[in-house]
Parts: sequence; C-alpha cells; structure tokens
Amino acid sequence: MAADIAEQPAGYARLLETGPVAAIAEVAAAIAARRPRHVVFTARGTSDHAALYAAYLTEIRLGLPAGLASPSAITLFGARPDLSDALVVGVSQSGGSADLAEVLRVARAAGALTVAVTNAPSSPLAGIAELSVDVSAGHERAVAATKTYTAELLALLMLVEGVRAGDGVLPAAERAALDALPGLAERTLADRTPAQLAHRYRFAARLVTTGRGYAYPTAREAALKLMETSYLPALAFSGADLLHGPLAMTDPDVPVLAVVGSGPGGDSMREVLPRLGERGADVVTVGSADIAGATARLDVPEVDERYAPLLDILPLQQLALALALARGEDPDAPRGLKKVTTTL
Repeated sequence: MAADIAEQPAGYARLLETGPVAAIAEVAAAIAARRPRHVVFTARGTSDHAALYAAYLTEIRLGLPAGLASPSAITLFGARPDLSDALVVGVSQSGGSADLAEVLRVARAAGALTVAVTNAPSSPLAGIAELSVDVSAGHERAVAATKTYTAELLALLMLVEGVRAGDGVLPAAERAALDALPGLAERTLADRTPAQLAHRYRFAARLVTTGRGYAYPTAREAALKLMETSYLPALAFSGADLLHGPLAMTDPDVPVLAVVGSGPGGDSMREVLPRLGERGADVVTVGSADIAGATARLDVPEVDERYAPLLDILPLQQLALALALARGEDPDAPRGLKKVTTTL
C-alpha cells in the first residue's frame, strides 16, 4: 500500500503524457458530438467515490443533470429505464464487476452512449462499452485502492473538461494547471503529519469525515480507507448533512477529519467548523490554511477546488496506512476482502 501511494505523482504524469491525453480527448470529442441530455454513472466501492466526483463536475462544469445509478435496479429487479438520450459511464478499476457490465449492456441496448473508465482496457466492462478510457495506473498491488482511485479522478476530470471544450482538447490554462499536479502531489506526500496523527488516534473507537461539494467524495473515500485497513468505524457526511442530526454524535472522543479547501465548498465548511467546536470535537482539517479551533492540519497545496480532490486524498491515504500499522493491522491484507469484488 505504501508503494502504491508513493507512485501516484508518477501516475499523474503518465496520464498527462501525449498518448493518454490524445485518447481521452478523442472520447471526449465523441461525447460532445452526441450531445447527451443527462449523465448516469455506475460504480462500486472506491470507484463509486470517483464517480461521485465526476457527477459534481458534470453538473457544475457541463450544466447537465448527473447521478449515480443503482445497479441492482437493473440486475436484480429487471428495470429497463429509458436511457436513449443519456451518457452512461461505468467506472471500475478492474472492469470485472458483472453488475456494472450489465448496466452498460442494458444502457447501450436502450440507445445510450456508453463509456468505460477502467484500469483494465481488455476487461469485460471495456468490451461492452462503446467507448473506453484507460486510466493507466499500472498494476496495483495492495487490496486497498489508492493509485487507481486518483487515476480515475484525473481521467474523469480530463474527460469532463474535454467535453466542455467541445473538441476534447484541454485549454492551455487547464493543461498548465494539470501539469503542475505531479509536483504538488510529491510535495503533499512528503509531509510526515499523517504518521504523527496515527499514533494519536490509534485507540479511537470511531471517527467522522466530512467535506462539501468536490470535497465530499474525498470524505467518503477517506472513511472507506479507514474502515477497510484499520476496521475503524468511520462515518462520512457532507458538511450540510452533518448539521442535520449527525452533529449530535460528535464530542471530544470522536475525531473529525474535515476537508476544507478554497472556493464555495471550503467557504461552506468554514461555517460548519464552529458548530463542531461547540461540541468540543477534535477536528483535523485537510487544506492549505490553519483554521481556528482545529487541533491539527494535514497540509495540502492550495489549488482550484476542482483539482483539490487529487491532492486532498493523499495524506488521508497515508493516515489510513499509518493508523492500520499503529493498531497492529496489516493494511495489505484486509480481512475478508479481495481485489475484485463480485456483486450481482
């Protein structure tokens, strides 16, 4: 898991090379030419969080309604929704989930434009889809997905921005911002704060993660990593939903990891944090600025809010790894888990 985490800056650089950029641009141009009226993402586990990020991008950047499909509606209940004007995107690291493949098969038969985003270009999912995007993350050794998750994030970002451009070609300013990501990721991973926090929280009984907008998928993915490597009950809430009841469970014994970046999402979280302070919650923020009331901060360089999920998750992955080790667990062999999970 440590090796996979460390490879992410190189993974960003690889995905930004000429070949992958051109391949994603071609898919983006084909999508733009079809002019879908709405977008449906289908995914499981870690990839579900990447798909949620893409749904935010789609609605905010493309102005198209977007949502996440419930695969069981099709695979278990036999639903056949009208997807004739839709773009349906399957996101899966392995491309081997039978239920996701079935969703794309049904969607394509209904007239939808189908796209597979996967780390396995020869997988069943990629074979069923009309178009496919290879996230080019390379072989991932650990069961807990890290570098494939961030590769999905970057590929989906490039895809959405390519559709927005119309011809698939990223504007120069966009490309320059993306080209800076490998170096910023290296800088983020060099911080040793996650290991220090792991010793502080090794006896925690439960934990809360929270973020708003683009940061919400990061909060969900961080909670999943903590649960699957440390077996620590971790509950993820959007900053807005946290105030609708779950706030009551926070107290000095429940650490809260709050992703607080720049932009509207970060501004909204700055209004949530004082409420956590009223509860005496032990709050650790993820972001570029110190915030009053927080007990610690996982430092992440400030970038446009759209790009922040590619950096914010990195110290949280490191925290999950370090916390598992501090608790005497083996993060490379989570009990009961396999690299490919089969669901129907």
